[in-house]
Amino acid sequence: MDDSNPKETRKNMPRGIFLLPNLFTTAALFAGFYAIIAAMNDRFEIAAIAIFIAGLLDGLDGRVARLTNTESAFGAEYDSLSDMVSFGIAPALIVYLWSLVELREVSNFMGKLGWMAVFIYATATALRLARFNTQVGIADKRYFQGLACPAAAAVVMGSVWFCETYDIAGADVTYGALLMTLTAGLLMVSRFSYYSFKDLDLREKVPFVTLLAAILVFVFLSLKPATVLFSFFFLYMMSGPVVSLFRWNRKRMRLAEAAESPKQDS
Repeated sequence: MDDSNPKETRKNMPRGIFLLPNLFTTAALFAGFYAIIAAMNDRFEIAAIAIFIAGLLDGLDGRVARLTNTESAFGAEYDSLSDMVSFGIAPALIVYLWSLVELREVSNFMGKLGWMAVFIYATATALRLARFNTQVGIADKRYFQGLACPAAAAVVMGSVWFCETYDIAGADVTYGALLMTLTAGLLMVSRFSYYSFKDLDLREKVPFVTLLAAILVFVFLSLKPATVLFSFFFLYMMSGPVVSLFRWNRKRMRLAEAAESPKQDS
């Protein structure tokens, strides 16, 4: 029989939350919410940039929590809810208002297809986050199963930023935006493996040429940020299916060689 006093147990439980990492999470949530407001006012380039800022802040909150030893279950749940807004709801609403809403002018069916596409994207984000949370401590940290939702949002918002930079109206690329949104959404819930970059140790020594390459990246990023970011995240999105196809083909060739070797020995 448990003789402990429930009141004393509740009294001894730690109260409050860690401020520093949750400030970064709140800032990421604010950036996602601001992106929605900007899109509602037809400021789509600003909205896309705000999502990239949310992605940067989202990458910092976890690292800050680990560095300061302030990780908590509350922070993990809060981060997931913030991600759902910043990388699920906000990008879906932005790309719909920017381009997919124009599908209503084509036909009633295409109009419905437009908002269903962003619903699929938002739902895929929720499923991706739920799957990730249930696999914490089990899955290989070096790889993500499915495209991470910040990367998916970066692809969709990168396309908006890219088009706005080069004066390409959303109404002119509705079918491309539709395909991009559906592809990013479906890849989030796929089983393709994506490199997570979590095993990179910035404290290790690297060749001098690596520093030069990093400088060149910053130079190109400052000159053409929309082009560089969209190109990088698009290639990263396609890396999952391409690498998986390469691995499947290599495995098939090995099985074929293994099947032929007994025939040659006979």
